[in-house]
Amino acid sequence: MRRFLTSAIAAGALLLGSSAWAHHPFAAEYDANKPAHLEGKVTKVNWANPHAFMTVEGKADDGKTERWTVELGSPGALDKHGWKRNMVKTGDVVTVKGWYARDGKRMINAEGVKLNRTGREFDARSSYHEAAAN
Repeated sequence: MRRFLTSAIAAGALLLGSSAWAHHPFAAEYDANKPAHLEGKVTKVNWANPHAFMTVEGKADDGKTERWTVELGSPGALDKHGWKRNMVKTGDVVTVKGWYARDGKRMINAEGVKLNRTGREFDARSSYHEAAAN
């Protein structure tokens, strides 16, 4: 029994440690001094914890058409602010405002997403605001 309990505690600690490591603070990956603007077509939506992601092929501030990974907030936070799982679909054209990655990767932490076909704008529940609150 003692061996089982020790194993269960170790497994739980490992799981907690790995999920905490996977959930990064905004400043670790994104630069608040590099505002981003991207308009393009959604090629993939991944509605998963700890953050939802979209892949968007479009033009950012430099005018080149490239494939970008757009990080959103958690699915729970998005749901509480009007998002629905199937609201943004592959093929939709969106406009994204947010911040570029620090390391030059084609990644954006989204502050807001506009669904161009309806004109509706959504708060992307950026982790930037979580960092500012602390």
